[in-house]
Amino acid sequence: MELGLYTFADVSPQPGPGAIGPHERLRNLIEEVELADQVGLDVFGLGEHHRPDYAASAPVVALAAAAERSKRIKLTSAVTVLSSDDPVRVFQQFATLDLLSGGRAEIMAGRGSFIESFPLFGYNLEDYDELFAEKLDLLLAIRDSVKVTWSGNLRAPINDRGVYPRPFQDRLPVWIAIGGTPQSAARAGALGLPLALAIIGGEPARFAPLFDLYREAARRAGSDPTGLATSINVHGFIAETTEQAADDFYGPQAEVMNRIGRERGWGPTSRAHFDQSRGPNSALFVGSPEQVAEKIVAQHRIFNNDRFLLQMAIGTMPHAKIMKAIELYGTKVAPIVRKETAKSAPAVAAPVA
Repeated sequence: MELGLYTFADVSPQPGPGAIGPHERLRNLIEEVELADQVGLDVFGLGEHHRPDYAASAPVVALAAAAERSKRIKLTSAVTVLSSDDPVRVFQQFATLDLLSGGRAEIMAGRGSFIESFPLFGYNLEDYDELFAEKLDLLLAIRDSVKVTWSGNLRAPINDRGVYPRPFQDRLPVWIAIGGTPQSAARAGALGLPLALAIIGGEPARFAPLFDLYREAARRAGSDPTGLATSINVHGFIAETTEQAADDFYGPQAEVMNRIGRERGWGPTSRAHFDQSRGPNSALFVGSPEQVAEKIVAQHRIFNNDRFLLQMAIGTMPHAKIMKAIELYGTKVAPIVRKETAKSAPAVAAPVA
């Protein structure tokens, strides 16, 4: 199983003492990718947002900088909001990243859990799902053929035009990222694309039927489900002790969740709710290296996932604590997880689909 990290490059929404701005956050981000590579983690993902509390509105630019400071780690978006972007430019940017990194680029495409990019780039939210379906179709057509002839309802057609440069890899990996919608899981399976599932609340085991639906849709479409990779993407934090991990992570994580909750009508979180959410059967992976490793292995038994991505840099976490957590993830958590998961049937390799 591949182990990795993802982040949205959080910054402080307001200036003030201790605030972290975009310049500092992006410089720290490159150091985090470099360290993740050095300690043997497999994947680093960077999400796309267009808000004042995140610095990553152009993830591929930051990933290209990280490519020059790393050697082995895969570099992926987490996610590319494909609905409000142009598939030609998305492909060109990630093909360029793939060339710079020597074949380590991936695209994780999604519809987006925030909507700021739609009015920003002139798209109608009423077309939310159709935009994604149509643009995904074009992206896959570009990936699979140098010259493209394509037409749709929401974008100008392309008539036998080449899209360059082509990537270093024969086939640029494209994942579908979802937040729990059954229709999205079924679509990914029908297209034979690897699936990443974000689980940020509730009991993870309740999401397992989505992978069943995904694999059944793949089977019905004529794809071999055993050849399709899956990932679970979660929140969590690692420190030397469970108490330290919980104390370090609670404040920044609660601030972010409460800020988003005020926008979306959620009730405020509390330390009691946070502590409940990091229990053995709950969604947060917060604890000592041994505790987090045990939970990753337990969830792998449920999902049989091929990749596990952990979002630790939520809110304005101190950079030194993030770096220490990455070190523990690579040097202590990963060896335990790899040893335990190797005892089970081998998972499929990371996809080229």
